[in-house]
Amino acid sequence: MPSHGDSRSAPRGVGGSGRGAARGGRGGATRVPHQGTLASHITTVGVKRPGYGTGGRVLPIHVNSFETSIPQGIIHHYDVISPSEKTLPARLNMDLIRELQEKVAPQLFTPRGVYDGRKNLFAARELPLDEHNTKDFNVSLGSGRSESGGKGPKVYKIRLTKVAEINPEVLRRFIAGEQSHDNTVLTAITALNVVIRMEPTMKYPFNVRSFFTDRETKDIGSGLQLWRGYFQSVRPASGRMLINVDISTGTMYKAGPLLGLCLEFLNKRDPNALAPSRGFPDRERLRLQRFISGIRILTKHAGSDGNPIPRVIKKLSSAGANALNFSMREGGSMSVADYFQRTQNRKLEFPDVICVEVSSGALIPLELCTVPPGQIMRKQVPPEKTRDVLDFATKRPRDRLSSIESGLAVLAYGQSEYVRQFGMRVESNGPLKVQARVLKPPVLRYGPGSKQPTVAPSNGAWNMVDKRFFRPATITGWCVIVYEQQRRFGEGAAQDMIAGLTASFQDVGIRLPPNYAPLVKWENGQGRIEDQLRAAGGEVNARHGAPPNLLVVVIPEGGNDIYTAVKHFGDITMGVATQCLKSSKCFRAKAQYYANVSLKINVKLGGINTVPEPSSVSVLTDPSNPTIVIGADVIHPAPGSDGRPSFTALVANVDSDTAKYIACCRVQTSRQEMIEDLEEMSNHVLTKYVGYRTAVEKKAGAAAAPKRIIFYRDGVSEGQFKQVLEQELPALKRACETQKINPKITIIVVGKRHHVRFFPQSERDGDRSGNCPAGTVVDRDVSHPTEFDFYLQSHGGLLGTSRPAHYSVLYDENNFSADSLQSLSFALCHVYARSTRSVSIPAPVYYADIVCSRAKNHYDPQGQLDFSDSTSLAQGSQVENSLEAFRRGFKPVHKKQDTLMYFS
Repeated sequence: MPSHGDSRSAPRGVGGSGRGAARGGRGGATRVPHQGTLASHITTVGVKRPGYGTGGRVLPIHVNSFETSIPQGIIHHYDVISPSEKTLPARLNMDLIRELQEKVAPQLFTPRGVYDGRKNLFAARELPLDEHNTKDFNVSLGSGRSESGGKGPKVYKIRLTKVAEINPEVLRRFIAGEQSHDNTVLTAITALNVVIRMEPTMKYPFNVRSFFTDRETKDIGSGLQLWRGYFQSVRPASGRMLINVDISTGTMYKAGPLLGLCLEFLNKRDPNALAPSRGFPDRERLRLQRFISGIRILTKHAGSDGNPIPRVIKKLSSAGANALNFSMREGGSMSVADYFQRTQNRKLEFPDVICVEVSSGALIPLELCTVPPGQIMRKQVPPEKTRDVLDFATKRPRDRLSSIESGLAVLAYGQSEYVRQFGMRVESNGPLKVQARVLKPPVLRYGPGSKQPTVAPSNGAWNMVDKRFFRPATITGWCVIVYEQQRRFGEGAAQDMIAGLTASFQDVGIRLPPNYAPLVKWENGQGRIEDQLRAAGGEVNARHGAPPNLLVVVIPEGGNDIYTAVKHFGDITMGVATQCLKSSKCFRAKAQYYANVSLKINVKLGGINTVPEPSSVSVLTDPSNPTIVIGADVIHPAPGSDGRPSFTALVANVDSDTAKYIACCRVQTSRQEMIEDLEEMSNHVLTKYVGYRTAVEKKAGAAAAPKRIIFYRDGVSEGQFKQVLEQELPALKRACETQKINPKITIIVVGKRHHVRFFPQSERDGDRSGNCPAGTVVDRDVSHPTEFDFYLQSHGGLLGTSRPAHYSVLYDENNFSADSLQSLSFALCHVYARSTRSVSIPAPVYYADIVCSRAKNHYDPQGQLDFSDSTSLAQGSQVENSLEAFRRGFKPVHKKQDTLMYFS
């Protein structure tokens, strides 16, 4: 039954007033007692839920969420300001508020309030402040000297001001579908999150929503240790409030002597390796400085009262302690080594070694510093350590769930004075039980000559045995360039690889020129890759009378720079398909390996591997509603990499089978999430879609244009949904106006950065990895109380616990039902050309992800722009100049490649 103001043609979108806003959605029963359709006065950011899906077989599962009660009493909200201070670290803020509540004014804080480490403090009863509801306090930590070297402890001014009263009744109404998602709801959820996090953040190292303990650790070398952590977040769901609990991993600096930490990071044994006078290179010093800047250290000074003073490392000196002179207050200068000898009566053991400079400007020899435990490394993990982190973080579903359950003992909600005084009770009899459904996979169609023309995937996988590609490509000429040493990968290995590839091409139907022996050349990776590849192409042309349309390049271990140069040459400079193979993988490889390589080569040359059987995805293949599916993503530079840009990508199908995709990529302002050039990029993909449908599929005029656009947007947080509707949706509509078309638009955000996990209730319900089977969908119990969203685990498990994707429908002029969008999204996870497995997110989104991450291939490898993590950080106007240089240096894909799936 439609709710107030609904019409079949009205888009389901922004739940407010104004142009393009939804006038109510088709109502669906929310899982709440006495609740039918959503009330018409309820506004939502995205689409109101149109109902629940019913397709697929029922599967009982556990979800890593625990039900919690909502507090009864009013919650009092205070602003915390340090008027004279710049922003302080959250840990220092927590310590100051602890001191304020326990020592400075304990009579005021009964019971104690909860604090988020930044601006918000919540109390279960009103605090007796002055008549203006504000009060100033002076708080100091510890005794002895301050970091700035003064005599007394530093005094911090803290001002509390009452800003609001929160009635938790808004949460009860919200989860019952009787209240809009407004600021009062957001603040109430924030308050509950601060309540449950207060106890652990007082005790353990923390990182916004996770905290870490040393109960389970792993030493991974380079001065780093991994600690097991626990993530927790209060989330509203249909008819209930839940706490989502998961395990997480913290990368910590190893505690102990700072000198030892530095040596381990640089993989050195002798402390004098850190002495500039003995050849310690500047480049290595800067690399070490990036690694340790920001660490808190303790120094033990003779004559201090026994309390070591915590200081923060700012940078490293460029000279050793004995060569580093500073001016004395009383005149004259002295070396750091002499200063410690004279004032502390401490002769340095390693006087040639560099010093740290702390935030006060003081210089301290490395050997006098120790690193206290529990400090999180907030920089990017070194690439060579990624495998160690994954190994530690990966747990099979059953083990993960039991880790989560034992984590409840660490979280100790029942024992937390804060949880108790706010009147919250957390369900302790195990994780939430939910009825999931397992969707039927689409049937996939292969090409003529296949013994089995169609295949039904089983738990997200199928094989290519006796199957030929739906549309095999043609290789008109090819050659092999080897960058591995000839003694490691010689003539025999090359011919063995060529035979393996040729046999695979024949099996899948890729056409080769008859009696064609590809040229094989060995080259030096230190040379100019572009010249070498160009020369190889010239030789092929001279020998066969035509240039190659495929270059197969064998690269050694660690050959990332070679890979980037090859891709730049093929995709950007010359417009020729390139396929890189790792020498270790293709040496005496099995047929399965070459079958996987063939999947990639076929689509790079314009072929199509497989298409969904039209009858199994009618939403996509309805001839009266030609559909373009667009995947969009933005990738940002690593933390600390100022002066590097963000990159955006748009990927869309051009064919009526939604199997053949094209991509465009742009560079934009660093860390900006909304896509700047979306209108121009959308124009590009719409033009290509119409062009392909006209030229290849022979559709004329209006029949070639899309009637529907399904826009999957990756990587947007819930707080940015509104921006997508206010900035990206209008850009997409303007592109349609330019094309003189008026398709119906649906926008769906695909989220992967969440901690919801599915666990089969019994082992027999899981797949071989112990995960829920591919196609497991949940749109009740843990979903949004009012908006159209669902969780879909579309891939079969391999290692660890699979992560379902979270789909949030922001806008929907097509009025899709829950079932049709769930099955459509699942079907799109099966057309990813690079594998014979379904993937975790729809193929166009996955491709957009890949195109973004390969943006560096668009830059001249011989150019001046550096993507390595070893470049020094830019500042201020340098950042702007640097971004401008990245914009200027960015080269578009070669015309010959921009209609092909070069990114596969």
